[in-house]
Amino acid sequence: MTMRKTAQRTMVYEAVVGLGGHCTADQITEELRRTRPSFPRSTVYRALEALTASGSLYAAHLGEGATHYELAGADHHHAVCQLCGGVLHIEEDLVANLESHLEQQHHFKPARTEVLVVGICESCSRTPGRKASHRPMLEHVHH
Repeated sequence: MTMRKTAQRTMVYEAVVGLGGHCTADQITEELRRTRPSFPRSTVYRALEALTASGSLYAAHLGEGATHYELAGADHHHAVCQLCGGVLHIEEDLVANLESHLEQQHHFKPARTEVLVVGICESCSRTPGRKASHRPMLEHVHH
């Protein structure tokens, strides 16, 4: 699907890049309003819709709460902390192993795979009751 390239869409896309992905429409609006105080929220939503439809951005529905946007082409498999909302990317090879298992053992051919695991991150399990103001990217450490 081709999309008309407008200045507003470019600004919204660049804001997502600048925020490092996993950002909400509100965070994008806030970022744009730092240099353009009257940037309309409705323009952000329209641009996000167009950028998602064109395949430039991916809309990640990470459990409850607002949709998060990230650059297309990134993996779309996440583990999300239900307390702080922190996001951890799940490696593609783990998902590929799951798809391979489904094909070989169950003759099931995946067309699209989106993995979402909801739980509690290490930090929240050590300090219960803390609440983050935004979804942090969790440090990805293998023990």
